[in-house]
Amino acid sequence: MAAGLGVVRGCRAHVHAEVPLHPRLPEQIGKWYAPPVRVLPLALLLVFSTLSGPGVASDDQQAVPTSPIGKDCRQLALVRAASWVASTGAMQRYERRDESTWSVVGPPIPVDLGRNGLAWGRGLQAATEPGPVKREGDGKSPAGAYRLGTAFGIADSLPASSRNFPYLQTLPTTYCVEETRSTYYNQIVDSTRVTSPSWEQWSEMLRADGLFNWGVVVQQNAPDIKRGAGSCVFLHIWRGPNRPTAGCTAMPAESLEEALRWLDADLEPTLVQLPEPVFQRVRTAWGLP
Repeated sequence: MAAGLGVVRGCRAHVHAEVPLHPRLPEQIGKWYAPPVRVLPLALLLVFSTLSGPGVASDDQQAVPTSPIGKDCRQLALVRAASWVASTGAMQRYERRDESTWSVVGPPIPVDLGRNGLAWGRGLQAATEPGPVKREGDGKSPAGAYRLGTAFGIADSLPASSRNFPYLQTLPTTYCVEETRSTYYNQIVDSTRVTSPSWEQWSEMLRADGLFNWGVVVQQNAPDIKRGAGSCVFLHIWRGPNRPTAGCTAMPAESLEEALRWLDADLEPTLVQLPEPVFQRVRTAWGLP
């Protein structure tokens, strides 16, 4: 995610030994009958077309999907936004034991989202959900449910008192590749271990503005990577309130540090991001708090 003028670009990155955007270290991101009719007035034809045509149903008219939240998921980071086009929202953390009721962890955290709002990404949810679909460079944060992968930052380890979670220290040679033609698309790599760089678009993981001093990889379009479906999406430090990103979810540094201390890979932490109308529709079926 290269720096932009007031907008965090794509939340993507460059190269530290090829690291896919998922929790692996560099070495491993009925028919009916009608009587014959000779002539129908145009108005009636239009009515029949409206009533019987395929059409597009609104969110609350769609069939309720099954939950993408696994039974082994014990940590949930839930981001709710007012609408598909909202560029801000709030993140609330939750925990549970077994499949019991979710319990709130900490206060709500204000977040900045993509400058163009939200769109369905490639995550744990069904691919048939109605609504906009995320594409590379669309300036939208991914809606849906996603595993949280490797944490990263400039320090040599996670903040003190952190739990069991994978971590990658970023270097000047660490990048996340946004170039759809590259073999390394949507992967974090180290340029010193790639013989011939094959990309033109990337996000520098060691940034002068400090936005990536701490971060977490969101497993959007990973590990099964589809070219052009969006790349290098992270949780990271924000520029400030109401300063949208190019597709990541950004928050205050102290809030992100607290989240890093809380994350535990054994509890399968999952990020869910939804506009409010969709959240209300799938809340029960997805088992959301």
